[in-house]
Amino acid sequence: MSRVGRSPITVPSGVSVAVGDDNTVTVKGPQGELARAVPAAISIRQDGDSLVLERPDDQRQNRALHGLTRSLVANMVAGVTAGFSKELEIVGVGYRAIPKGPSALELALGFSHPVNVTAPDGVTFEVPSATRIIVKGIDKERVGQVAADIRKLRKPEPYKGKGVRYLGERVVRKAGKAAK
Repeated sequence: MSRVGRSPITVPSGVSVAVGDDNTVTVKGPQGELARAVPAAISIRQDGDSLVLERPDDQRQNRALHGLTRSLVANMVAGVTAGFSKELEIVGVGYRAIPKGPSALELALGFSHPVNVTAPDGVTFEVPSATRIIVKGIDKERVGQVAADIRKLRKPEPYKGKGVRYLGERVVRKAGKAAK
């Protein structure tokens, strides 16, 4: 049995979980509300202040969905209680981020024009310094995708390391031309 799938999800106080007839899980908490459709093969039941996910049999597809579904629901519970954030840093001379409200950025990344980024619903940006961006939200998938899209605008290059990278990301450097 899946080690991830069989561990129960503890639901903290102030968070309510509802499972609809069409296997839609809705989680409401202090940060907001999230809903997600769960595969029909996986059943969810509430045991007091915890959620238990069960699968009908040990078929390969059901085993794969068991752990995945448990992780997705656990991320929903964590998102509505504390939220998620990803930090990006900008490296390069003249590279910077300029906030244009809580859900918009203007990035100078060495192109001939500034790059404007608008956050989808439920995602906000914080710019503590011109070279640091914090992407925040309650949906882990959406926060990670927005951060990846910003990083994709100018990936860190291997010679000087210039570009947008995750905070603490290690960029493998290459040696340049050898001097004569």
